[in-house]
Amino acid sequence: MHRTLVLSAILLSLCVAGSAFARGVDVDKINGSIQIESGQQAGDLSTVNGSIRIADGASAQKVSTVNGGIDIGERASADSLETVNGGIQLGAGAKVAKTVEAVNGSVQLGKGANIAGHVSNVNGRFTLDAAHIGGGIETVGGDIEIGADSRIEGGILVDKQHGWFNWGNSKPRIVIGPRAVVQGTLEFRREVDLFVSDSAKIGTVTGATPQKFPGDHP
Repeated sequence: MHRTLVLSAILLSLCVAGSAFARGVDVDKINGSIQIESGQQAGDLSTVNGSIRIADGASAQKVSTVNGGIDIGERASADSLETVNGGIQLGAGAKVAKTVEAVNGSVQLGKGANIAGHVSNVNGRFTLDAAHIGGGIETVGGDIEIGADSRIEGGILVDKQHGWFNWGNSKPRIVIGPRAVVQGTLEFRREVDLFVSDSAKIGTVTGATPQKFPGDHP
């Protein structure tokens, strides 16, 4: 019996160690950037006053920064991304398993990039290149460019401004390109310019009138 318990404990320790190794090491910095090299695995990444770069084919868990951007390389992956005062860029084929949030920053998705969850910002441009978002897009003052062959599930919400903050009086410009698909409600709680390709497919629109366009751009 004693020998069995010892063997079980050893096996459990090896499993825990193996899981920790697979997950990778957490990195937490102040006034510094973080770089994860190609093919490496990392845990949670967090920094203040610095950017975070996950190179091609690398991976991480929760990625967050204040006053810095996040750059995810081609075929790289992360659990979630969050930045304040910085943009987020996903390379071709990059994947995010949960949510992406940028306050005062743009969100750019390369060809074939995939975000399974919700994507949001307050102010900043969204750009998709034949990319996929599974949990919808939400913004207050950001332009949205849903490029050709992109796919959105969960709709689009452009919210009205709240509180004392003023993110500008210009109307957000929303473009849904050729063969793009937006499933769910497109809800606009402030005035926008909405352009929809004549080959795109969209859900119910509230708060705006779609302007159809032929060709690649309105």
